Amino acid sequence: MFQRVLVANRGEIALRVIRTLRRMGIEAVAVYSEADKASAHVRLADEAICIGPAPSAKSYLHIPGIIAAAEVADVDAIHPGYGFLAENDHFADVCRSCQIEFIGPPVKAMQLLGDKVAARKLAAETGVPTVPGSPGPVETDEQAMEIARKIGYPVLIKAAAGGGGRGMREAHNERALLAGIASARAEAEAAFGDGTVYVEKLVENPHHVEVQILADAHGNVIHLGERDCTVQRRHQKLIEESPSPIVDRRLRDDMTRAATKLIKAAGYTNAGTVEFLVDPRTRRFYFIEVNARIQVEHPVSEMVTGIDIVREQIRVAAGLELGLRQKDVRFTGWALECRVNAEDPFNNFAPQPGKVEFWLPPVGSDVRVDSHVYSGYVIPSNYDSLMAKVIVHGENREAVITRMLGALDELIIDGIRTNVPFTREILSHVRFRSHNYDTGFAETLLMSDRRQA
Repeated sequence: MFQRVLVANRGEIALRVIRTLRRMGIEAVAVYSEADKASAHVRLADEAICIGPAPSAKSYLHIPGIIAAAEVADVDAIHPGYGFLAENDHFADVCRSCQIEFIGPPVKAMQLLGDKVAARKLAAETGVPTVPGSPGPVETDEQAMEIARKIGYPVLIKAAAGGGGRGMREAHNERALLAGIASARAEAEAAFGDGTVYVEKLVENPHHVEVQILADAHGNVIHLGERDCTVQRRHQKLIEESPSPIVDRRLRDDMTRAATKLIKAAGYTNAGTVEFLVDPRTRRFYFIEVNARIQVEHPVSEMVTGIDIVREQIRVAAGLELGLRQKDVRFTGWALECRVNAEDPFNNFAPQPGKVEFWLPPVGSDVRVDSHVYSGYVIPSNYDSLMAKVIVHGENREAVITRMLGALDELIIDGIRTNVPFTREILSHVRFRSHNYDTGFAETLLMSDRRQA
């Protein structure tokens, strides 16, 4: 087992990893930018090293700086968290070439699944359902128009690299297709250094459902059930739950079987998430992508299974077998997670950096709060607006919705605006309660109701 691990991240996920490392008796080394010198993860780690100025490109994305910190701290491994370098196969390769274990999947698996076109091809070859679309990247506008005419509008233009909704455009006609390809390529090139795009059929009114996977280097692959991540804004998730309210036993068996089959075919190890779109009307599901890292929403899977996913990540990276088999996984009750963001949803989700004058999180036996925020903390303008994740557990969906509303009532944040009032509206909405919603619900339907009112 590792003796010292560097956490190459910040915020709540850095704290989340540090806590598990401590429980495992492993020393935790934090890194931080100049903007994060007062962050909680810096104070709670066994050692902390400044890796540069505030801009991510000069700190959390600067591979030489992070490797230098790891060598100075004499660590055995690096945990990348999510975001930043978590899915960067070059970073993983550099770590291992420097005799530092990367707590994540093998480089080849990252390269294969990190390219959405290649991942779609592998899924099709292994019998996992995929959305109809281009068999590979679209090189010309004429090729894109031909594919769109063949599969029918509306279509979705997607970047082959990256995620988070960047490089993604909807097109309902030829004019929108041509404009969307140009803007998607430009955005993908700026965000990921790769302007490659492909075209697929737009599944209308879908649910976004994903399967949490754990795999070791000894041939063991298990799943921790599914999570529903349909409530989103700008293709980024706001509310997640497990199990999904639209997935029955048969669909669950089919999806988890497909997910584990794909992971095995990719030679994947460590934690990962296989994402699908589900058409509630036809009960058909379609592969989207694999996130080769731990997910922001992993706590809901931990709440319903009692399994520490980060602990299993570390064990697998150290060469050990998973600590359990599929028959050992027990699902209990329902879990719900709400992301608390420093943003104003009623002003186009504008970020709200600034000082948190007072912070008081909710507590309870079935309430968990993952956060790096404290009273007096200054939220920097340089990074993602995520402040906290509030997670609750209960016996069924109605119980966890009620419990979450109570937890959000107890959450006190003074000094800045957050998305909490908007989240409460979603949780109380009749369509969310009846799970009659889709991935456009949060932005389109609810805001439309507000305007009409």
